[in-house]
Amino acid sequence: MNEVAELFDGWARSGRAEGMERGHAPAARMALDRLGLRDSSTFLDIGCGNGYVVRWAASAAPLGRAVGIDLSGEMIARARILSTGCPNAEFAAGSFPEIDPPGAPYDAIFSMEVFYYLPDLGAALRRVRELLRPGGSFACVVDYYAENAESHSWPSELGVPMKLLDAAGWADAFRRGGLTVIDQRRLRVRPEEATAAWKAYEGSLMTLGCR
Repeated sequence: MNEVAELFDGWARSGRAEGMERGHAPAARMALDRLGLRDSSTFLDIGCGNGYVVRWAASAAPLGRAVGIDLSGEMIARARILSTGCPNAEFAAGSFPEIDPPGAPYDAIFSMEVFYYLPDLGAALRRVRELLRPGGSFACVVDYYAENAESHSWPSELGVPMKLLDAAGWADAFRRGGLTVIDQRRLRVRPEEATAAWKAYEGSLMTLGCR
């Protein structure tokens, strides 16, 4: 995972973290809405980048706790700077699933564009289950998936290994990790919001599971 950390550290230093936020925000917002946060919910974002979803969750659950973790120390530094006005948001740097994030167990866990990088997907999903309260839910969103042919060149372009699964494969991985799949859908954004054309016609793949 060192090459992934180095990649995202470089993106954070170059200002690309905010570009990622602009590109992912429409789909991320749709997924966050599916988690149904309440005033006192506890929330974890795995691979939080500059912390934009953590800030949304902190606002949606002002009496709760919103935690973001990321492999990239540079991304975490950026998230802390941008989140100074969110007293219930906090961040930690570390590799998932090895990291022990603060505030567990969680009512809701979210991840955008992370889980296909993880070398042991099964272990990661089992760890998600451990971190959830009974009845808690996990929304995993990916743009790199088999049905989205526009994404298939990304591993060679980025120079990092990535796990390519189709929608059925993601659902099966959730079940083998001990999660019940309660929804799976393409999150297609309006053309005027799309930073790439495929985001409107292919969309991001969301798999929603619960413990």
